[in-house]
Amino acid sequence: MTLADTLQTSFRTVLSYRIRSLLIVLAMALGVASVVVLTALGDGARNYVINQFSSIGTNLLVVLPGRAETSGSFLGAVLGQTPRDLTLKDAQILGRLPQVRRYAPLNVGAAELSAVNRLREVTVLGSNADLIPVRHMQLAQGSFLAHGTERNAQIVLGAKIAREFFPRSQAIGQRVRLGDSRFIVSGVLASQGESMGFNTDEIVIIPIDYAQQMFNTTSLFRILIEAKSHNDIEPAKRAILAALKQSHDGEEDVTVITQDAILATFDRILHTMTLAVAGIAAVSLIVAGILVMNVMLVAVNQRTAEIGLLKAIGATSSDIRRLFFAEAVWLSFAGAVFGSLLGQLGSLMLRLAYPQLPAWAPVWASIAGVLVALITGIAACLWPANQAARLDAVQALSKR
Repeated sequence: MTLADTLQTSFRTVLSYRIRSLLIVLAMALGVASVVVLTALGDGARNYVINQFSSIGTNLLVVLPGRAETSGSFLGAVLGQTPRDLTLKDAQILGRLPQVRRYAPLNVGAAELSAVNRLREVTVLGSNADLIPVRHMQLAQGSFLAHGTERNAQIVLGAKIAREFFPRSQAIGQRVRLGDSRFIVSGVLASQGESMGFNTDEIVIIPIDYAQQMFNTTSLFRILIEAKSHNDIEPAKRAILAALKQSHDGEEDVTVITQDAILATFDRILHTMTLAVAGIAAVSLIVAGILVMNVMLVAVNQRTAEIGLLKAIGATSSDIRRLFFAEAVWLSFAGAVFGSLLGQLGSLMLRLAYPQLPAWAPVWASIAGVLVALITGIAACLWPANQAARLDAVQALSKR
């Protein structure tokens, strides 16, 4: 039996058993679709986190008080001890380093904002004029803390805050009260929405010295550093550590986290998670393979006389085996292609339901789903094909 005969005969057999073929194709399709959708979800989450981190700045370094005791890991830095606080003097020292383009000392707190008979609690960022470019924020109106005017009582409002407090008038130039202090609105941030779970539309920014007075502290929450170029990130990190060690009497009591290190860590974690969920989804293909095996075993019993007739007219055991393998390939391939299309549709539904999540299935996931489906279908057909190939022609025809 030639290859063309095998493929043609197996294809006609697949079409003649419509219900059985449809069940196998559907089982395979659901398995492949689950792999594609879950992989798209995992890869979308990875890209979302990476994009969020990328949007907070370029060539960014974050200086945290406290020495990380876990090989400089991100979690270790967050949970590290704080033997000495960061101060404005530290920030000014770092700003003079040759590898540093800009620096932004940062304090964070909460206070009540009131104006024109409205009152609400807001998140307050205390910083300098460089916070806007370092954090890649945009001003829709006005300005904030032009260099040389850091001691003016200026305030920048988030876009949502400005709309709530001044819906019918220009916010610029208005006077507001924040806590117990009065400020003049000098700028309004452009609407940016949430970034890393932080809604920049609902914050206010004031000069760092006013923030320290308001929160009764001389320490800083963080110091944000922008290196002059991507190649300056590592030299800047070494220079920052050396400068602060000298300033802190020889103690290494700060941690410097680079944006690249954070991105690489999250990329590894989420890529592993993507592979894990794809592996879990692939279990459904094993279930589909078991279904193929069961259906094929039933088909051997149903087609005993047909197999006996093929052998009687000269078909060999190898021909019978290849015939069953060809049927498995047709069914698995159809299921894989249909499942891949179904998975792409599921990914599209995810993107429509969650526009901020780039749930695009990677090409390798679709290809892997098709290959695994084919391998599973052929492997599941081994036993039924061998059972069919062992049938004796005379005995098979006698059961007709």
